[in-house]
Amino acid sequence: MKARIKFRKYGILRFIGHLDVMRFFQKLMRRADIPIAFTGGYSPHMIMSFASPLGIGLTSDGEYLDIELTAPVDSQEAVKRMNAECVEGIEVVSICQIPDEKKMTGMTILAAADYLVSVKNGSLPDDWTDAFADFMAQDEIRVVKQTKRSEREVDIRPLIYGWEFRGESIWLQLAAGSTDNLKPDLVMETFLSRTDIPADSVSFAYHRLEMYADMGKEGERALVTLESLGQEMTV
Repeated sequence: MKARIKFRKYGILRFIGHLDVMRFFQKLMRRADIPIAFTGGYSPHMIMSFASPLGIGLTSDGEYLDIELTAPVDSQEAVKRMNAECVEGIEVVSICQIPDEKKMTGMTILAAADYLVSVKNGSLPDDWTDAFADFMAQDEIRVVKQTKRSEREVDIRPLIYGWEFRGESIWLQLAAGSTDNLKPDLVMETFLSRTDIPADSVSFAYHRLEMYADMGKEGERALVTLESLGQEMTV
């Protein structure tokens, strides 16, 4: 039986890396008495996978961890047990049963993510919203995207699925996953580079709001949250 855990990461724990988060959940499974399955062989380890590791310094309301259970659990009771063992900075939101097919893991089906971008340090000029709207109105936004092995020029505009101003912040919906993946910091760095705003005059805070799978057919995008693809468990 496979299950999906949704959790929040906030506060001081935004500065811990992915490996530390993984170790935390390994300990949490034991302390909360969650019947998680282990791999076989000489060095068994818990069967778990994260949909998309969160970068250091980012906070989130929508992180996902898929696990395999050896026995069913009650969703509400399991959430209570896990949160009772959590530290400040990690909060479990839900746990639900998901299809057993390997192709339905969060890592495999991830297609998009929402972010909220706000000013962390420094300031922006009064007309920055007009400049950002003009930036997003372009048909193409070509940048040099660096990978571990090479760099190549790409058009990131098709990877920006949606955006809007929310008060003093910007909401961005960006492509995510193994095929197409766009990080919000690249969007904001590119915006600053195309304006007269000095890059060292402002820094941004990034908060991930949610992650999605694309359940559309024949090129029609239909994004649904990873949480909505599961069912609450009762025992």
